[in-house]
Amino acid sequence: MMSLESVPPKYAQLVHTLQRRIESGDYPPGSLLPSENQLIQEFAVSRPTVVAALRVLREQGWIESQQGKGRFVRGRPALASREQNRPGQAYLSTPEAEFAGEVVEAGARVVPNRVGVLLGLEAKSKAFVRRRLISRDGEPTDLVSLWLPLELSEGTDLTSGEPLRQGLREHLQSRKGVRFDHILEQITARMPTADEAKQLAMPRNAPLLAVFGAVRDATGRPLAVVEVLLPADRHELEDAYPVS
Repeated sequence: MMSLESVPPKYAQLVHTLQRRIESGDYPPGSLLPSENQLIQEFAVSRPTVVAALRVLREQGWIESQQGKGRFVRGRPALASREQNRPGQAYLSTPEAEFAGEVVEAGARVVPNRVGVLLGLEAKSKAFVRRRLISRDGEPTDLVSLWLPLELSEGTDLTSGEPLRQGLREHLQSRKGVRFDHILEQITARMPTADEAKQLAMPRNAPLLAVFGAVRDATGRPLAVVEVLLPADRHELEDAYPVS
């Protein structure tokens, strides 16, 4: 029996269904996508669910909106399959409930030097961290930490030990009114600490890949840092981009 915890949110299920229809040719490129009301009736979901799904499809390049005409199908984006290879972006955008794992820390602590610099904080300042240990097939694979200035964590559900039903980006936008504009990504390699090696069930003599995604608003103001620690022997980072 499937656990309720593993069932994707309704909007994500709708996104996947519409993507399959586009890929199969049921909705060919250039065709008009069914209206919001038609999707609400067919899938028996709420308008916010439909709006959220259409926003994801538009942002990923599957569809486009034309003022006064509706939403048209563009087709499968050439680089759509590569989006999942950006771990920082994936953990910010995808509801936590879609990743099997547990919250291992949530609270204020002194920031590491690199995180402090990326957040624009003075040395030895405190920030809020929400850290989750992600597992796949019962084995720990990623240690994901969201670092925030203390004031941005207030009034949120980030101290909860339960997985969020929203993505971290969506949760912060709805609760704090901030708008993520771009992410500056850095990737480094280092040896794990004793605690990291224990949590990730990896040997101390194996290296870690540390991915830092520094989130900025449109003015360049630091909003958050997502830190993803990956055992180097279990992960491969791949990217793709258009040739100009």
